[in-house]
Amino acid sequence: MNMSEQQRRAYLEALDIDVWLPRGADAESQDVAGAPPSVAELGWDELRACVAECQLCDLHRERTQTVFGVGAEDARWMIIGEAPGVEEDRRGEPFVGRAGQLLDEMLRAVGLDRGSVYIANTVKCRPPGNRNPEAAEASACRAYLDRQIALVRPELILAVGKVAAQNLLASDAPVGRLRGRRHALGDIPLVVTYHPAYLLRSPSQKRLVWSDLCLARSLLREGAA
Repeated sequence: MNMSEQQRRAYLEALDIDVWLPRGADAESQDVAGAPPSVAELGWDELRACVAECQLCDLHRERTQTVFGVGAEDARWMIIGEAPGVEEDRRGEPFVGRAGQLLDEMLRAVGLDRGSVYIANTVKCRPPGNRNPEAAEASACRAYLDRQIALVRPELILAVGKVAAQNLLASDAPVGRLRGRRHALGDIPLVVTYHPAYLLRSPSQKRLVWSDLCLARSLLREGAA
């Protein structure tokens, strides 16, 4: 893979590896203003390109393509899920197929649609066999997700499923203990709810998801007040 210096620096930063410039390097490369940007400085197009070529973990080996994110880049709501599945890997878009259709219904229930929110996943590549992402895989992708959050600047985050909730909140608690109350990621209110794929297996839990969505909507209204 041909990697630009900008992408190399971004990958190293995502791995928390310091980049040292050799003594005698040209003045332009040592000048902070002229140095390649880190992940935290990338714009949408640069970030998307960086993710598309990412090889920070082994998930890249079997992917068809990365699944970056979709929706309004200035959305008030940001939906963060777990990982791409088979259909997401094929189409390059998060939350498609039956689980995606159910997510669309959940959003419509509170007066939203897919185009008015921003949807992303904890990891950008499909884990083999649709297993949950491992901690190291989520960690490798975290700088990309953090930058998406910073670019969107949402007023509320809805964490959908165990992997998203536990990674965002640095918790090992199950969804059942995390849902139903207000959390925060920095100064952004965060609400945890069940994943649509889980609801397809356990439709009786839809009433709890409705309660979570109502909580999220009330927190957004409080913030606008």
